[in-house]
Amino acid sequence: MAATSGDEMAAENLLSTSPGNASSLPRTMAIPGEEPTRQKVRKRIIELAGPTLVEMFLVTFVQMIDMMMVGHVGPAAVAAVGLTNQPILFALSAFMALNVGTTAIVARSIGAGDRLTAERAATQTLVITVLLAVLVAGFGFHFAREIILLMGAGPDVVRAGTGFMQLVSLSLIFSTIGMTVTAVLRGAGDTKTPMWVNALTNVLVIIGDYVFIYGHLGFQAMGAVGAGWATLLARVFSAGIFLYLIISRRSALTISWRGYRYDAALVGRILKVGFPAALEQFAMRGGMLTFVRIVASLGTVTYAAHQIALNVLGLSFMPGMAFGMAATTLVGQNLGAKRPDWAEKSGYETRYLGMILATFMGAVFFLGGPWIMRLYTNEPEVIHLGSIALKIIGLVQPAQSTQFVLAGGLRGAGDTRWPLYATTAGVWGVRLTLASLLVLHLNAGLTGAWIAMAVDQFARSLFIGYRYKSGKWKAAKV
Repeated sequence: MAATSGDEMAAENLLSTSPGNASSLPRTMAIPGEEPTRQKVRKRIIELAGPTLVEMFLVTFVQMIDMMMVGHVGPAAVAAVGLTNQPILFALSAFMALNVGTTAIVARSIGAGDRLTAERAATQTLVITVLLAVLVAGFGFHFAREIILLMGAGPDVVRAGTGFMQLVSLSLIFSTIGMTVTAVLRGAGDTKTPMWVNALTNVLVIIGDYVFIYGHLGFQAMGAVGAGWATLLARVFSAGIFLYLIISRRSALTISWRGYRYDAALVGRILKVGFPAALEQFAMRGGMLTFVRIVASLGTVTYAAHQIALNVLGLSFMPGMAFGMAATTLVGQNLGAKRPDWAEKSGYETRYLGMILATFMGAVFFLGGPWIMRLYTNEPEVIHLGSIALKIIGLVQPAQSTQFVLAGGLRGAGDTRWPLYATTAGVWGVRLTLASLLVLHLNAGLTGAWIAMAVDQFARSLFIGYRYKSGKWKAAKV
C-alpha cells in the first residue's frame, strides 16, 4: 500500500483535520465543525475493527486447529504446548512497553498531522525490539528444559515440551518484529495490511502443522515439536513480509535506516506511555504462571481440559481485542486532533458493538461446550471438565468485552496506569486468591479455577468502566 498516494487506504478513512500535507497522511475521524453522530462513529469503528476482527478470527481459528492437531497426539502433548505458552507470553510482556507506547505516539502524531514523528517512533521501536528479542530468545532456547520443569511439568510433558520451547523461543525474534509493525500500522489507522499478512502466515502454520506434527511429504512425525517448527517457519515468513512493506513504502508509514541515531527523548516518550502497559502484562503473565501451576497440580488430564478450554476461550477474546484496538486508534487520533468529544464517543460506541459479539460468543460457549470440546479430544473426562469451564466463562463475556475495549481506549489516550491497576488487582487480588481458596483448600478442582477467572473478569470491567466514565484520561500527556 503506497503511503504517498493513499488511494488504497484513504478510501477506507474519513478526512483529516491536518493542514498542509493532509493528503499524504493516514486520515482520522475528526472533522472540524461536525458533531460525533452515532452513525459516523460506528462507521469508523467498523472500518478499523472489521479487518482486525477478521485477522484475529483467523489467528484464533488457526490456534484452535493447531491445538486440535496436538490434542489428537495425546494429553501430554496438549499439556506440553500449554505449559510452554505461558512463559513465552510472559517474555513477550517485555515488548508491550514499546508497542503500546508506539501505537499511542503514532496515533497522536497522525491525528496532529505530524507524520515525521510517527515514522521516527516506528524506527526507534523496531531497532530496540530486534535487539531485545535476540536476548530473550537466546535465554529461552538455552534454558528451555529448566523453564518447563519450573512450570510443574511431569516427565512425559518435559520430553515433548523442551523441544517445542526451544523452537518457539527462536520464533520470538520474528514474532516481535511482526507485532511491532502491526502496532505501528494500527496506530496509523491501517488495519488491513496486518490482516492480510497475518492471515497468510496462519495458513502456513496449518500447512506446517499437517506436515510436521503427523509426518507428511516425507517428513517424520514430530508431535508437539512439529507444531514448534510450523510456528517458527511461519513467523520467519511473516517478519520478512512486514519488513519489506514498511521499508519499501508499501504501507501506511515508512521507516528508514539511513542516518539512524538513537533518539533518547522520543524513546523516553514511548516508554513513559508504554511502561505501565508492560508492568500490566508482567502482572498478568506472572499471575497466569502462578494460576497455571495451581491448575497443573490437578494432574495432566485436568490440565489438558483447562488448556483446551482456554484455546476455545480465545474466540471470545476476538471481539474485545479487535474493538479494543479500534478504540486505541480512535481515541489517540481524536485526542491528537483536539477532539475529546469524538474520542469519548468512540470508546462508548466501540464497547457497545463489542458487547453484541461478546454476548453471542457467551451463548455459544454456554450451550455448545460439549460439542466444541469433542472437536479436540475423545477423552470423556477432558470433555466433561472443559464444557463446565466454558459454561462458567460464557456468563461473563459482556464484562470481559467491556474491560478489553475501554482499556484499549485508555491506552490510546496514554492513560496506561489504570489498566495496570485493574489487571494487578484482578489477577493477583481476585483470581489467584479465589483459585487458591477454591482449588487448593476447598477441592473445587477445575470448576473452582474457572469461577475465579470469571470473577476476575467482572471485577476488572467495573474498575476500567469507572475510570473511563470519569473522563480524566482526556488530560493524559504522551
